[in-house]
Formats: sequence, C-alpha cells, structure tokens
Amino acid sequence: MPSGQILLADDDAAIRTVLNQALSRAGYEVRSSSNAATLWRWVSQGEGDLVITDVMMPDENAFDLLPRIKKIRPELPIIVMSAQNTFMTAIKASERGAYEYLPKPFDLKELVAVVGRALSRPRSAPGGAHAVPENEDIPLVGRSQAMQEIYRALARLMPTDLTVMITGESGTGKELVAKALHDYGKRRQGPFVAVNMAAIPRELIESELFGHEKGAFTGATARSTGRFEQAEGGTLFLDEIGDMPMEAQTRLLRVLQQGEYTTVGGRVPIKTNVRIVAATNKDLRVLIQQGLFREDLYFRLNVVPLRLPPLRERVEDIPDLVRHFFVLVEKEGLGRKQLDVEAMDRLKRYRWPGNVRELENLVRRLAALYPQDTITGAIVDAELDSQPLLPPQPAGKPGQTALQTSEGLSDAVERHLSEYFSGFRDSLPPPGLYHRILREIEGPLIGAALAATRGNQIRAAELLGVNRNTLRKKVRDLDLMVVRSNRA
Repeated sequence: MPSGQILLADDDAAIRTVLNQALSRAGYEVRSSSNAATLWRWVSQGEGDLVITDVMMPDENAFDLLPRIKKIRPELPIIVMSAQNTFMTAIKASERGAYEYLPKPFDLKELVAVVGRALSRPRSAPGGAHAVPENEDIPLVGRSQAMQEIYRALARLMPTDLTVMITGESGTGKELVAKALHDYGKRRQGPFVAVNMAAIPRELIESELFGHEKGAFTGATARSTGRFEQAEGGTLFLDEIGDMPMEAQTRLLRVLQQGEYTTVGGRVPIKTNVRIVAATNKDLRVLIQQGLFREDLYFRLNVVPLRLPPLRERVEDIPDLVRHFFVLVEKEGLGRKQLDVEAMDRLKRYRWPGNVRELENLVRRLAALYPQDTITGAIVDAELDSQPLLPPQPAGKPGQTALQTSEGLSDAVERHLSEYFSGFRDSLPPPGLYHRILREIEGPLIGAALAATRGNQIRAAELLGVNRNTLRKKVRDLDLMVVRSNRA
C-alpha cells in the first residue's frame, strides 16, 4: 500500500475535494489549502513528501513559489496543475523544477499514477534548471489533448541533448517544434541550422552536411564548411531525413556513433558537438523494408519519437490557431478580422490536407483579400472549393459504415449532399461541385482498393476496372500514399 503525505493547494474547493478523496483512497495522507501562503508555511516547516499545486492561486502564482520551495527542499517533488494549457505553461513548469505538469482537466488515475512514480523515484536533487526566455511569443498553439502530450514531452526534453525524431504530415509544424526544442533548451545560445534533404541534389548532400576540401571534386575551388560545422554547439535539424541517400546515411551514422566526421576529400576526423533533431513525413520502417534507409541509423535517430497530429485530429485547436494567425497578420499591417460561427464550423469540417500551414495561408488570404471585419461561411466556402467538407457521421453504431447499417451507399451520399446544400441557406455552393464530390468518393475508394491488394497497383487497377495508367494518375492527383507489402 502506498504511503506519504501530500500537500495540495488549489483555490477551487471542488477540485480539492475530488483530489483529496482520490488520493486518500490510494492510501496517502492529504493536507489541502486554498492559498499559496499556507502551502509555503507547511513546506518551510518540513511537512509533506510531495506537493500538488495549481498555477493560479489567489495570493501568489505557483511559478513564483516553486523556486523558493526548490531552494529550501530541492528533493521535494512538485506536480503542477493548470487550466492555462499552453506550450509556455509546460515549459515554465519544467524550468521552475516541477516533477510533472498536468493540464486540466486530467484523469484521476493518471494523477495517482504520477504521484506514485514521484514518491518512488530515487531521492536526489534534480539537475540544474535552465532559465527560459521571458515575454516570448508562444511558438506552438493549441489546447487539445494531442498538443498537451507534445508540450509535456518537449518540457522533459528541453534540458537534455537526446536525439529526437519528429514525424508527421507536411504542414504539421515539424520545424517549428524543432526550433522550440532549440530556443527553449540548453543549447539556445548556439546556432540553429536547418537542412531539408529533399531540397538538395542528392550528389551534393554529403558536401552540404560535412563540408568539402579544395579539389575534392570538380568545381571545388576552395574549402567549404558544412552544416555540422555551422551548427557547432547548437542544434542541427535534418528535415525530410527519408530523402537522404545511403552514402550520406553511412556518414551520419558514424557521427551519431563516434561524435566525429570527415569532410568530403578530407582525412582528418573532426569532433562535433551538435544536437540532432530529425523529421520526416514518410514511414521510415517501410523505407527500411525497401532497402532505402539504414535500420541502424533509424534506431540511432529514433531515440525519442514525437508524432505531430494532423490538423484533422485536433480540430478543437482551430479557433485558437485562427485567432493566433489573425493577430500575426494584424501586426503585419492588415486589418483586424474575425470569423462568424458558420465560417468557423466550415473550417472545423474541412479535411485540411495541408494541415496548419494551409490554415495559416487561408487566414492570410482572408485578411488580405476581403474588406469585411467579419468573415462569413460563404466566403470560407468560396476559398475552400478545392476540396469538400468532411461528411457527417453515418447513422448507426460507432465504427459502422453506411453499408453496415440499414442506410445504403446511395442513401448516405444523398443525405450528405442534402445537408451540404442546406448549409448554404438561400445561396448555392461554390462552382465545381461535381469534381469536388467525385474527388471525395474517389480518394477512399482507391485507397481501399490499394489496401486490399497490399499496394499492388496492377491488381488494384484490375479490381477497380480502370486502366493502370489512369490509376497511377489518380494516386498522384489525390496525393495517396501507396505502401507495398509482400504478406499473403
């Protein structure tokens, strides 16, 4: 049975009651207070084995209290709770020495589990805290559960030099996350150097990364420094790592294994001190199976994996993102804008194939092209006419498709179109409806055929009854991912 005294501080009486009951049932002794002054008195008197505190207290901000607690009792674990679920909240909690940050609302089982881990850890003073820049613009926006997990992971990674692999679709903000790791980490005084593997000719990547000596190849008229040398003491961000050729992969593996490299045409090993952050929108495990990526390099890079969710998985963040981008364009000299309820609903139902980058571009376009202070749903529809909105969920049990319910496919399409048209009230949808609806149907249909044939496009074309070249063009136009598998 766990044991220990927990000091709880929160000005919300309901939260104190719920946490007191949950922790008491778990076997802990709990003392609770509604203010920071009482919490500080208990801590300074040597009471408590663990502290749980809200950030916003009526008499003092917990972020101001934490350094004082850590000064007199550096081994006392502190769990910080907050309803201000932003990236900077997680970073400040880590910087002030908190053991863990939990965004409200949180799962009680998770809280009890965190308490158990904190009380069972070896009692040694934590590593030195690192001060983060104050009054910075928030680099990451969103309060969804998916983004909270990203914030908490980043807060733990800031004081380390661990290699990080960021995965996610194009436009999800992989470079933004890498830059945040650098700007708020212990290497922020050093340079941040970003390299996009897909933007460099394959024959020049080794020279670009590691530099070259004079005469190393035709046209090398002078010694040139590489990105590793430019990033010395800082962070090197390797974007689209899946496009790195095998020769460069071998060189990179040596850097990760031995901490040194040689320039192209050079013979003397050069020691390097950089943090590597890699990113990709491809499945590297598939590339490994295809012989296009080294498995040993994958494991060296994938020390800490971070997956960034596509925007369609965090639609609740869209209002915050829209407001953030409108603030940015207003600072750039464009007028203040806002969306009406109908316009925001359209954005939440859009598929966002370009993710956050596409949303930012849309907001900039709306601010630049439309004089109205309030952007309407009709305007948004006109701008989003390249792809249809997400259809409403079909009736029936969760997880059922229209074909698995009493509703047939034709009925489902008819209902979707009826609801789509009704959303425009007295107006009509933007022109081009025929091709938008066809695209909406073609994508899932071709994707299902490719999945059923395990990525074999010849068999998929036969299954669909279309020409193989036609299928290839559709795959390219619809931007579908084809994954081959040899499994029976």
